[in-house]
Parts: sequence; C-alpha cells; structure tokens
Amino acid sequence: MAWRVHQYGEFEKALVHETCPPPKPAGKQGIIRVSAIGLNFLDVLSIAGQYQEKSPLPFIPGVEAAGRIVETAEDCPFQVGDRVMTVGESGAFAEYMVVEPKNTFVFPEDMTYADAAAMQLVYQTAHVGLIHRARLSKDDFLLVHAGAGGVGTAAVQIGQACGARVIATAGSDDKLDICRKCGAAFVINYQKENFVDSVKEITGGHGADVIFDPVGGAVFDDSTRCIAFEGRIVVIGFASGKISKIATNRVLLKNIDIVGLYWGNYKKFDPEIFRKTQDALYDLYRSGDIKPLIYRQFPFSALPEALASLAGRKSYGKVIVDGPSIR
Repeated sequence: MAWRVHQYGEFEKALVHETCPPPKPAGKQGIIRVSAIGLNFLDVLSIAGQYQEKSPLPFIPGVEAAGRIVETAEDCPFQVGDRVMTVGESGAFAEYMVVEPKNTFVFPEDMTYADAAAMQLVYQTAHVGLIHRARLSKDDFLLVHAGAGGVGTAAVQIGQACGARVIATAGSDDKLDICRKCGAAFVINYQKENFVDSVKEITGGHGADVIFDPVGGAVFDDSTRCIAFEGRIVVIGFASGKISKIATNRVLLKNIDIVGLYWGNYKKFDPEIFRKTQDALYDLYRSGDIKPLIYRQFPFSALPEALASLAGRKSYGKVIVDGPSIR
C-alpha cells in the first residue's frame, strides 16, 4: 500500500491511496519495511510540484522514514534485520521504501521507530546549521525563530546542549511552553511583542550572537536589527513564503555573517558530514540532551489528516505517521 501522486496539486486532492508493487534494490540499495514516517513541510510542497527538486509523475511522496531492512542488493552494506532511519528523495509514504547507504543510518536499540523517523532531517539541519555553519559557542545568545516547529525544537535542544543562552520565538503561549520544555531560557510571543526590542532587552543591548531563521521575509529583515556585532544569521528556509532582500549596510556596520544552509546539497558536496553529524546526534540522544518532541502519531490511513495538521500550523515538533503494516 502507498499514497501516490499522479497529478501535482493540493495534497487533499492529489494523494491517492492505492496498491503498488514493492520496489527492488539495485547496486548498494536496500529495502525497508516502513514502521514510522516523519512528515516535513517539503512534503506538502513536493506534492504540489512546488519544491525545488520536482519529482517526476507518478511518484510516492515522503522523504523521511524508519524501518527494518527486509531486502538488500549485492553491494548493500546493511544486513536484513537492521533497524535504520533514512532520508531519501521520495518514497516514504508506502509499505516499502528504497534506501541509499549515504542517507541511511542504523539507529540505537533503545531508540523507538517514531523517534528515529522524527530525528534525522530536522536534527541534522539544526546541528549542521548551528555547529558547522554558525560556529555556535558556549554562552552565545542564540535566537531561534519558530522555536516550536520541527527544526525549531531541534535547534533549541541542540543550542541548550551546547551551553548557549537560547531565546525562542513562537506565535502562541502554548507554543512558548513547548519552547521552554525544549530548553529555551527566554521566550518571545511575536504576536504580542516586538522581538527586536525583546532580544535587545534580554541581552542587555548586546544582541543575538547567532540567529536561526527558518521563516525569512520580514522576520529576517528584523533579525538584522537585533544581531550582535560579528553575529551570524543562519538562513535555512522561507516558511513565511517571502524571500528577503539584504540591507547590506547592516551587514557592513555590524560585521555580521549571513550564511545559508541547504542541507540536501551536502549529499553532493560533502556527504561525509551526514555521518559525522549523526554520530554526534546519537551521543546527544544517549546523554538525554536531545529527544524528538512528537506532536501526534497518526495511522497510515490518516496521512492526509496528518499533513493538514502540519500545513495548517496546528502542530509542534514532529508529526509522525505509522507505516501501513502497523496496527
């Protein structure tokens, strides 16, 4: 069974629940029986044909999953029975999914399938963005926008684990509570407060040393007003739907760095960073410093409902869907 797309469009109409033949592995590939699926906003864009990497029709959406290896090609490094998490180009919304070794990792025995499906993409993004790109240090003031979202909760937890002083923004008091639960020392309701003024007050006029921005638009513009001298803004996405133009006078006067993070491009330019980062994340998981925050775990038949909770901004943390064979 799978959810497949034959024509791009809104997921409520484009997704078709149907029987599909299981895929076959080739080269170094393996096949997993999917136990848990991690949803991401890019899934909504992909189904609509609006993601930067457009999947040819028809296709099975979904990029993030966890499951057990059930079949391998001749050169596959995994063994049948291995429990793995993976992020692929597509194919997660199904009972069986092809996995590539470079994007797939055996996960610890004490980790659940749901945690594994919730962990890889957002935690890798947050860790590479904060540690590799922004050089986050102990005692830095870290501002995380959309701190209750999937990548936001990951960034808050990783920042707290690094000893940063974490400030998180969110649009409701309930979501501020989520940010606090993940380790934010300070929270700002951007619906009620001007976050620029609040950041300046929290930091005693110093500003944020690192700003983690998955929102873009006006949020990015205002972030340049509360960044510290030699601060770093990490641009990871444009959830607002708007791409900002940079006021370069602020870049100059504050000696700030604006760095981009398109996590998927490391598959082409530096794939080894995935393994190094995953090892670091496993250490943080075992020590209890990070733990995926799961909003809700939906049955496979309710996958469109699960996507709706994500697309409608109702959810926090990660939305998980069980594989079709899970009862």
